[in-house]
Amino acid sequence: MKEAHPGFADQVVLYGVGASPVDSLEGLESFRQLEEHPWPVAAPEGSMLRDLNVAIRSTKIAFDADGIITYRATFGDADPEEWRQVFEDLASES
Repeated sequence: MKEAHPGFADQVVLYGVGASPVDSLEGLESFRQLEEHPWPVAAPEGSMLRDLNVAIRSTKIAFDADGIITYRATFGDADPEEWRQVFEDLASES
């Protein structure tokens, strides 16, 4: 994802969201910097993780402009080319 997103950064909004309701924003930001992720981070709110059926870390969910889930993957499920396609599809819909 890190390799594919820069080409779509002006068309596709990407956030890293903590996978636990106890993740602090400061901890998430430290991890973002350590991993050199260029996108911003956010802490999960309320029942968000349960509502989106996020049961494991590194769950990735893509939403279209209407808030419809168009893609879901977990750890190791997508290579850079697959992410390019996901971002291309999202960019073409906006």
